[in-house]
Amino acid sequence: MDLGTVLNGIEVLSFTGKRKREIENIAFDSRRVTENSLFVAVRGSKSDGHEFIASAVSSGSTAVICEKLPENPAQNVSWIITGDSARALGQVSSNFFGNPSSALKLTGVTGTNGKTTIATLLYRLFTGLGYRCGLFSTVCNYIVDKELEATHTTPDPVQLNSVMREMVIAGCDFAFMEVSSHASDQKRIAGLEFAGGIFTNLTHDHLDYHKTFDRYLAAKKSWFDSLPPAAFALVNADDRNGMVMLQNCSARHFTFSVRGMADFRCGIIEQSFQGMGLRINGEEVWTKFIGDFNASNLLAVYSAAVLLGADSREVLTILSEITSVPGRLEVIRSRGGITGIVDYAHTPDALLNVISTLNKIRKADVSLITVVGAGGDRDRTKRPKMAAISAEGSTRLILTSDNPRTEDPEKILDDMEEGLTVDMRKRSVRICDRREAIRTAVMIAGPGDVILVAGKGHETYQEVNGIKHHFDDREELRKALADK
Repeated sequence: MDLGTVLNGIEVLSFTGKRKREIENIAFDSRRVTENSLFVAVRGSKSDGHEFIASAVSSGSTAVICEKLPENPAQNVSWIITGDSARALGQVSSNFFGNPSSALKLTGVTGTNGKTTIATLLYRLFTGLGYRCGLFSTVCNYIVDKELEATHTTPDPVQLNSVMREMVIAGCDFAFMEVSSHASDQKRIAGLEFAGGIFTNLTHDHLDYHKTFDRYLAAKKSWFDSLPPAAFALVNADDRNGMVMLQNCSARHFTFSVRGMADFRCGIIEQSFQGMGLRINGEEVWTKFIGDFNASNLLAVYSAAVLLGADSREVLTILSEITSVPGRLEVIRSRGGITGIVDYAHTPDALLNVISTLNKIRKADVSLITVVGAGGDRDRTKRPKMAAISAEGSTRLILTSDNPRTEDPEKILDDMEEGLTVDMRKRSVRICDRREAIRTAVMIAGPGDVILVAGKGHETYQEVNGIKHHFDDREELRKALADK
């Protein structure tokens, strides 16, 4: 592709060198540079791409986008100076792959909790309506029914646009994606054309990266501020930040709520561990999901589908048939009557939601045994809060290891225990080995009791000392229940 076409729409402060060039690859990692590549030097949180410009040029890069020229710029290279290389990377990636998002009805979902569920259910719903769809999620990416491994909640701009191009070639009509705060802050979604944006909620998370809650909110909001007038902006009116997201947003505004007045409303009629009955915009439907937060998630899916042009009755019919997303309140039952629940909840708010849901459903004489840990190399301030919430809402609590990464797992448990009162400690035990913790929960559970294994959900690994080992909470819980 001609360099001029690739550069369309980016801020060019200065241009030095040959303007007529054929670009055969886009790279922001010098190790991925091939002959006739356009290298984009991006300043990251851990490294600065400007330090690898020489390596990129020696590997075959014939054009470079950067914010500052190197001391001795090569004469045979086209140098493009811009004010924001990260934003430029998104735009040139979109251009290089033929602006694929403009050929799709692309809907994004942002928020602390609910992103995976909503994006995945929208993908399943529109597939059920007969459309060819694509999905970008934490669990897995899909091009129609072709499964692709998900390495990040939101991929980098080159990968994102490359996969979207494949979606277009495969005949996809719609695409749904999780938009993480990291992706917004790092401008991975720059250059994409969205048909709609959904905001779920905002709670305590990712402060190890954003440092303050205001910066976390600003990262989410920056995407909503960029939505075009023709798109829809759908926000959760039950979250105090919902209306904040709509400020200075030029897209069409819509709200959804399970508590009060909104454009789209939902109420819970009844619920059990088998599912719940909902009344959505005056229509009743039985679903295979449980929990107030899932009622909110399903309402967001319904609302977005209607805004995308789907028939409301058809939407409700399919929602009544769809099952839960892997690792999101996934129910595993034993022959002995024990109900196991595996959930991805790894923030204080998510844990509170899940535990509150289970306590609303379980009977007074039924125990709730919670197994939970906290990730290493992440925000330490949420650890004692997670332990306190888990202990307060559970009959018994087992603190265990999650993904310690490079931290000492025992010290992570020390941090969690700081949130426990004397009474809470009497009902708690710490078992660092996660497999043994799950087995212990099953061992002490009686018929009818409920076991919640929280934190890892769909993940099939445990990261210890920077190495990922196979570990699946669902597998371990099934084995333990079968052995009892």
